[in-house]
Amino acid sequence: MRIRELLSCGRPSISFEFFPPKDEAGVRRLEQTIGSLAELRPSFVSVTYGAGGSTRDQTIDLVARMRPEFGIETLAHLTCLGASRAELDEILGRLERRGVENLLALRGDPPAGDLRFRPHPEGFQHANELVAHVRGHYGLCVGGACYPETHPESPSSDLDLFHLKQKVDAGCEFLITQLFFDNQKYFDFVSRVRAMGIGVPIIPGIMPITSVSQIERFTKVCGATIPHALLTELRMLRDDHHAVLSLGVAHATAQCLELLQRGAPGIHFYTLNKSPATRTILTAIRSVYPPARSPAGSWV
Repeated sequence: MRIRELLSCGRPSISFEFFPPKDEAGVRRLEQTIGSLAELRPSFVSVTYGAGGSTRDQTIDLVARMRPEFGIETLAHLTCLGASRAELDEILGRLERRGVENLLALRGDPPAGDLRFRPHPEGFQHANELVAHVRGHYGLCVGGACYPETHPESPSSDLDLFHLKQKVDAGCEFLITQLFFDNQKYFDFVSRVRAMGIGVPIIPGIMPITSVSQIERFTKVCGATIPHALLTELRMLRDDHHAVLSLGVAHATAQCLELLQRGAPGIHFYTLNKSPATRTILTAIRSVYPPARSPAGSWV
């Protein structure tokens, strides 16, 4: 099912993001995680695309297998980085032939050590170009990324919103945000986006904090900020894994409940291929927002 249709059912969506493992042991661990989270009946799951397309084949294989094997709708990531239009068309054709209906169209981040994005000479420079190409030549439902705290490469939030509108005008049917830890950042962002005439659903992306060093590293790369009081508490607990996990789960649970209560169309969890934290949070959410069966018999 197309994600835009899932988002119009009147109930909040719940989705998980995974990344393709690099070895067979990682594959087995991920399959266990997917199996565990599949029991929670997510609306869809997404699979990321490695830097420079380094996990391209694994992404295609995972998104194609998850629906028949686990009964879960899937969202494939695709980036412009390191690929010509012909190579992107080959990937898009493979996705369609294997029954994938949904795509998250991204520019892609520069490889580690490279300070700026370098487009392929026969490829696309911006995500809106990829969105327009997909919508013009394929029958996929296309989503895009957005940044409540502004893309780290953007010189201003106004310019960032201008580029976001270009993506939506090119054909994005929904948006998923970068991770954030202060809900007001999301609500203020949505207000500004709506004021620009962008009306597509904006799904907040949530990452449960399970490691202080890890979340400090992630936020430095993506430009997200951690509220001062939360960061202070996390640093005090840095060496106590269980205390950090408990605080991270509690904060993410409170985030999710407020977001849904104030009208967010769903929650997209950045799982890091692990299930315990996400499972705990979702159990709390389901006590307030239980899933319901669609007319077709699937859970939404």
